[in-house]
Amino acid sequence: MNRLFGAKTTAPKPTLHSAISNVDTHVESLDVKLAKLTAELTTYQQRMSKMRDGPGKSALKQKALKILQRRKMMESQRDQLQQQSWNMEQANMMTDNLKNVMTTVDVMKDTNKNLKKQYGKIDIDKIERMQDEMQDLMEMGNDIQESMSRSYDVPEDVDEAELDAELEALGEEAEFESSLGLGTGREGAEGMPGFMVDEVPQFVDEPPQQGKVKEAAG
Repeated sequence: MNRLFGAKTTAPKPTLHSAISNVDTHVESLDVKLAKLTAELTTYQQRMSKMRDGPGKSALKQKALKILQRRKMMESQRDQLQQQSWNMEQANMMTDNLKNVMTTVDVMKDTNKNLKKQYGKIDIDKIERMQDEMQDLMEMGNDIQESMSRSYDVPEDVDEAELDAELEALGEEAEFESSLGLGTGREGAEGMPGFMVDEVPQFVDEPPQQGKVKEAAG
């Protein structure tokens, strides 16, 4: 039966990555062959440029023509493989983007479920009551501070007439002290009361008289 229908293969299925890698490898091998054909054409071109027209030059021209045909065929094959590789890369990018989208959706679902579970444990009424209690405590603290900072027996307002009378009384008191000799004379200059100034002895000797100096010299 296996000879008729074939045996079941157990090899892993190819993926886009492996297919892209195989195509790129084939493209690289074609590039090597194309470079070799281009080098041969260059050699023929240099040889024919130095030859005169004749059978020898025509033979080289035919060989160069065949090489050019082979190169065009390989270039066409390489372009097709490159297009296939590009198409597979686009499909691979779309697959990766789809996987990322599905992963994001799954994460959002789990997050939404967890948020509902957590918010379901919160009692809004308790939070409101707590906020009201905090506000009451703040108002109570303000009342206590206001009561503690209250002044005792201190007049709140001062009349301007009362201030003028007080200043006038101070001026009259200063004039009275001045008339008694307090705060004047040497007290202001040396910081000493007047009744103590006269009692301070003078420690500077009097200059000697001229007559007495002559008698002592004689």
